[in-house]
Amino acid sequence: MAALDSQTYMFTDKGRFGMIALGTGVLFTLLTIVGAFVDTHTFFASWLTSFAFWTTIVLGALFFVMLQHATGAVWSVVTRRAAEALSLAIPLLLLCFVPLLFGLHDLFHWTHEEEVATDHLLAWKSPYLNTAGFIIRGLLYFAAWILFAWLLHRRSVAQDADGDPKHTIALRKLSAGGIFVFAFTITFAAFDWLMSLEPHWYSTIFGVYVFVGGFLTAMCLLVIIFLMLRGQGMLADVITLDHYHDFGRLLFAFTVFWAYIGGSQYYLIWYANIPEETMWYLARWDDGWNHVSLALIFLHFVVPFLTLTFYRVKRNLTILRIIAILLIVMHFVDMFWLVMPTFGPGIHFSWMHVSSLLGIGGLVLWMFWNRFTAYRAVPASDPKLADSIAHRV
Repeated sequence: MAALDSQTYMFTDKGRFGMIALGTGVLFTLLTIVGAFVDTHTFFASWLTSFAFWTTIVLGALFFVMLQHATGAVWSVVTRRAAEALSLAIPLLLLCFVPLLFGLHDLFHWTHEEEVATDHLLAWKSPYLNTAGFIIRGLLYFAAWILFAWLLHRRSVAQDADGDPKHTIALRKLSAGGIFVFAFTITFAAFDWLMSLEPHWYSTIFGVYVFVGGFLTAMCLLVIIFLMLRGQGMLADVITLDHYHDFGRLLFAFTVFWAYIGGSQYYLIWYANIPEETMWYLARWDDGWNHVSLALIFLHFVVPFLTLTFYRVKRNLTILRIIAILLIVMHFVDMFWLVMPTFGPGIHFSWMHVSSLLGIGGLVLWMFWNRFTAYRAVPASDPKLADSIAHRV
């Protein structure tokens, strides 16, 4: 069991969580790699699904940090260090991006030169959709994300050491500019890694849809992490019921926003009734996919919406944990729904979806725990810390 000094907020014992996460990550990653020799195509499809799932969550944590600094939020100061630590897993996700580069021909139709030569639309898009551009853009996305995550964490930790308020100002300026860079990079990453799976189809708000799902799930993961710490007697007097209430309000708001973006995209395409656009939704309704689509509507929106509507529910930690777990599961279903219909009719679920999910996830959580326990669990010298601890709804 981990232990935390309540005065310094430093971990005196990191516990076994990190080693369990690392062991799980290594074991299931190796198992998934073995699966690549059994069924290469399924390996790449399942790896992309799990990669998109964990990358959107980690990027959601990065945006959470930027948002709190840019707005000068007080309530979230005590929760920020965990989000910073989670965002530091981005370099590991860059390594997880590498296997996808070996599967571009299996995953993306636009990499087939003979198809591009006979398809006017693919030929027209080829200045953007090409292998070299895909790789270069991917590296640029990760470079930007890694840089901002490192700078934000570095400044935050520096303030722990000297308590200088200038760090707060610098973090706010960095985040204000970083949000614009983040918006562009995550949008184009969503276009490249997910939307271009079906290059004849496009949606101008697809990037927003992917971002909102990731940000919502990142907050769910933070809630579960804080509840885990609370269960071990850590930060219970620092992250109070009122902070969980605010997380509940954010989960409610972004559940609605996710449904709004998804619904807007659907209705605009459906009533226009252009075959090149509607075929994307038809592929996610026929051959059994209608059950997955309906599950997303009811379990990713209706149930959380109706549950989190009520004041007392947001303050009930048991229910909040259940809703957070449900939304995390449904985010994986959402990524599965975005990726897998591309590869033929019917629902193709493989054991490699589970092994890649646990493999990448174990490594991400190990990296998170390693960074989180290496520093103070809260920004101890932040000028707004006392007000954050005293926050009441």
